[in-house]
Amino acid sequence: MTAIDELTTLVRDVAATATPAVVTIGRHGRGTGFVVATGKVLTNAHNLRDETTEVGFADGRRVQGRLGGSDLDGDLVVLDVDTGDVRPLTWSTAAVAPGDVVVTVTAGRHRRRVTWGQVTAVEAAFRGPRGRLITGALEHTAPSAAGSSGAPVLDRAGQVLAVNTHRLEHGFYLARTVDDALRQVIDELVAGRRFERVRLGVGLAAPDVAARLRRAVGLPERDGLLVRSVVTDSPAERAGIRQGDLLTKAGDRALVVPDDLFAVLAGVEPGGRLTIELVRGADPATVTVTF
Repeated sequence: MTAIDELTTLVRDVAATATPAVVTIGRHGRGTGFVVATGKVLTNAHNLRDETTEVGFADGRRVQGRLGGSDLDGDLVVLDVDTGDVRPLTWSTAAVAPGDVVVTVTAGRHRRRVTWGQVTAVEAAFRGPRGRLITGALEHTAPSAAGSSGAPVLDRAGQVLAVNTHRLEHGFYLARTVDDALRQVIDELVAGRRFERVRLGVGLAAPDVAARLRRAVGLPERDGLLVRSVVTDSPAERAGIRQGDLLTKAGDRALVVPDDLFAVLAGVEPGGRLTIELVRGADPATVTVTF
């Protein structure tokens, strides 16, 4: 058997295993998802437009799914839906490295496609729909047409290595690698948990813009996050943070780029408190934010 024959057999075997569990999300097939447990379908949060959506199965069934668990910052949701006798896909525990062959089964626009490619990078990152940095992604070259977000990226055994999430240019795709930490999150989504990460309620200027604005009004340059807007009745407004403040420290972490603030907020629970140091004009101040 030639290498091409072996690859053909591999792709066909994986497709036969995975295709029944891969579903179309939305009446017009705007995304893809897959069955992760009886009555549960995983997909990207950005594939939803409401708390209910149509889910299309490989056997032609189209049924209504309802939002169960959600992690909007992580761009993942689980839908509660009648999955019938479809066997859920299983998670891969294999280590992934550049050069590994992967297979994707997608169902965007109500058309199922099976493609293969290679992992081209690991430990990649991208921005989620709410602006937070999502790390722990792999990059692959399996061709993925419109509607492929939420599709499973499968190893040679037909087990799920990652979840397609973000298309790049030149045919590359980023997918969230399903490691132990992400499996725990997905288990909680399956159980119905809705992750609600706290939000400060400010709009921030880019660091170079902040430096330029401070220079323009004769203020000394320094590291920090410049507040360009404050959401009405937000934790920031209630704590006294104002437009024009330069946030310099949150908890024990110095603030240089917005990801510094996101990292601190990720460790704060609803109802928690956070001390923020800031500079107003040239005067330092400290506020306590309650979420």
